[in-house]
Amino acid sequence: HVKCVSSPFSKQYIPISNINTLWTLTFNSDTVKSKTPMVLLHGFGGGVGLWAQNLDALSQHRPLFALDLLGFGLSSRPQFSSDIQKAEDQFVDSIEQWRTKTGLETMILLGHNLGGYLAVAYAIKYPGRVKHMVLVEPWGFPECPDTAEADRPIPVWIKALCAMFSPFNPLAGLRLVGPLGPALVQTMRPDFRRKFSSMFSDNTVSEYIYHLNVQTPSGEAAFKNMTLPNGWAKRPMLQRMDQLHPDIPITIIYGSRSSIDSNSGSVIKHMRPNSHVEIITIRGAGHYVYADQPEDFNRSVLHVCETVD
Repeated sequence: HVKCVSSPFSKQYIPISNINTLWTLTFNSDTVKSKTPMVLLHGFGGGVGLWAQNLDALSQHRPLFALDLLGFGLSSRPQFSSDIQKAEDQFVDSIEQWRTKTGLETMILLGHNLGGYLAVAYAIKYPGRVKHMVLVEPWGFPECPDTAEADRPIPVWIKALCAMFSPFNPLAGLRLVGPLGPALVQTMRPDFRRKFSSMFSDNTVSEYIYHLNVQTPSGEAAFKNMTLPNGWAKRPMLQRMDQLHPDIPITIIYGSRSSIDSNSGSVIKHMRPNSHVEIITIRGAGHYVYADQPEDFNRSVLHVCETVD
């Protein structure tokens, strides 16, 4: 995915505690050094490469960092605690150790899916470090509805990523099929090839997603543990929004065609009447908003960030 990005950047493993490392892309030209950096946190089963259509645009106005979350992508794959609070703390503390190592004082945190959930968990624990939060199709906010509603269809992205949810880890199917993996990704998610068709005419994206997820299922096992069998969070983030400092502004971005319930955005707005909460819907985008409609997404995020510095 590197050849698609025209802005200069560096890539390295940032060391954190317990000899773990977090794979990181850094865009930091001299012209933007004075601005608050933006940090991108990908979603479940993802990695830095999925931001390929956003990195150039988002790095024009401020330093930009994209990292593979602990247990995902090229980052270390440690054993996570089976206690879900402790597992969440492992994710959050790895982000804080990473921030210390990279020397960032404050940041704009942009998280997709699981990354959105972890962004809020991080901001609750380290409020002084977060200037603005952008939650893109965040996972894990609402409470699991009562059984009558629990029979609602499971979102497509959970089905696709969790084709063999139980008793295996969600992506175990990919590992079981071995070299056929990229073809399985292509078959299950033909949309990914379309999403990146302006950059790749081949199966690069399917192969990237396959290689991200064919390794030791560390973050994935932790995610499975944080999740009820139907894909809802065991510790819904809406129950903890009152712990978030009221001065942290939030922007929530949804895709108009996504199966994720965008109602959480309205609930957050209602829960924080004296705080900045903005909800943006990107037309024609599904759950992977930033890949479905990259230009609209990039423009919206840049507009949101104008208020930060």
